[in-house]
Amino acid sequence: MKKTILTLAITVFMAGTMIISCQSSADKVKNAQDKVQDANNKVVTANQELNQAIKDSVQQFKKESEEQIIANEKSIAEFKAKIAKEKKENRALYEKRLAELEQQNSDMKKRLEDFRDDGKENWISFRNKFNHDMAEIGKSFHDFWVRNR
Repeated sequence: MKKTILTLAITVFMAGTMIISCQSSADKVKNAQDKVQDANNKVVTANQELNQAIKDSVQQFKKESEEQIIANEKSIAEFKAKIAKEKKENRALYEKRLAELEQQNSDMKKRLEDFRDDGKENWISFRNKFNHDMAEIGKSFHDFWVRNR
């Protein structure tokens, strides 16, 4: 008798658990739709944050690059003053090299002004090439007074 009652109790308990835990198809679909909607909202928010971060990065990069270009212009002015004190035979060579540096610096300034943010890939490509070219100009400024290029 005890076995029968115990078996009946376990059966009733298992049946009750199964009935309570089962969801209807409509509830399952609704839950899945809610999860998809939440995921879509998170994607939209993440994309907006990414776009804002890229815009902030572009603005910061432009500001830093403009500062570097201004520093280059100051160096050019200093070089002009030093060149004026040089011997005549050296002056022509230095003036030619300085004119090249001035042209490169103004080209970089124009490139920076003309850049339009067309997307993440274009931005990364532009930034990398621009940084490389600015580094080359910086090296040229550093090596300006070296005679043998």
